[in-house]
Formats: sequence, C-alpha cells, structure tokens
Amino acid sequence: MKKLLSEIQACTHCKNHLPFAPNPIVSAHKHSKVRIIGQAPGTSVHKTGIPWNDPSGRLLRSWLGVDEQQFYDPKNFALIPMGFCYPGKGKSGDLPPRPECAPLWHSQLNSKMPEVQLTLLIGQYAQKYYLQRNVRKTLTETVKNYEQYLPSYLPIPHPSPRNRFWLKKNPWFEIEILPRLQELIKEIL
Repeated sequence: MKKLLSEIQACTHCKNHLPFAPNPIVSAHKHSKVRIIGQAPGTSVHKTGIPWNDPSGRLLRSWLGVDEQQFYDPKNFALIPMGFCYPGKGKSGDLPPRPECAPLWHSQLNSKMPEVQLTLLIGQYAQKYYLQRNVRKTLTETVKNYEQYLPSYLPIPHPSPRNRFWLKKNPWFEIEILPRLQELIKEIL
C-alpha cells in the first residue's frame, strides 16, 4: 500500500490539463474500514494537502458523527477522490474531476483494502463510476434509493455549501439517511 500511495502522490499523468502543479491528494491504509469516494480536491485542500480540509469536510464529519481524529485515521477512513488533483475553476464552481484518475488508480487501491465494509459515494461522479448502470437518472433518485446499494455502497450528495438548496429541498436526507449513516459508521468503527 505504501508503494502505491507514493506512486499516486508522484503522479503527473494529467499535468498539462491542470491549472496548478499536480498535487495528488489521497489517504488510505490496508486496514481501512470505510472508503469515502469524493469528487476532487478544492483549492484549500490543494494548498494544504489534507483531504476534506474545508467547509465540505467539516459538514461531512458532522454527517458521519465523527471527530477529526477518527476521520483522519486511515485505518478508519480511506479518503479517495475521483480526481486526485484540483481540476480548476468552471463557470459554476470547480471543474469535474479529471477522467484519467479513477481508471488509473482506483482498482489498484481498492484491491489493497480487503477490510472495507462500506463505501460512501459522494456526488454524481463517484455514483456513476461505481454504480454504473444501477445509478438512477438523477442524484436525488440515487440517494433516495440508497437501500438498494447497501451493504456495499451508500450514495450521498456532496456536503458542499453550494448544496444547501438541495438539502433544504430534500429534508428526508437529514431525517432518514443521516441517522442510518451514523449508525453504520458507529457499528463499523
């Protein structure tokens, strides 16, 4: 695992498509219990090199019911984005994750974490990649039908402050899914 993580952190595969020098962000351990598949690092995470080190990460930790120490222990959580480097700015937020990363690295990482009991699929990119033809037409439909994907996967929206309108429009997420998510995390850890 250490060798693979070093290879990922040294990756420059898509450097010509990035706004800054490559800085692949990933955290995992051969004993990781929960795999969190996110989108791509934002500028704060790119600068610090710490996954989920931003307002989205604070909300995610709250959703999981864990503190920073638990969250950043790679034996608890593998933090793996769909795109390992900051992809740049788009018209309405960050650009999508670079498409090269997941096919290049995810299967190698996943094969080295045999103790994973649950994979959180955060946002549409992770959901489409992992659920493939079982993904629903919209993120809302996929998340609403989360039980269909358990016990392996649990799809959730991205905890970005930009999604506050989605959360207000879909109160069932906080009422029904978050307690179930916290229960699962508590059982696993």
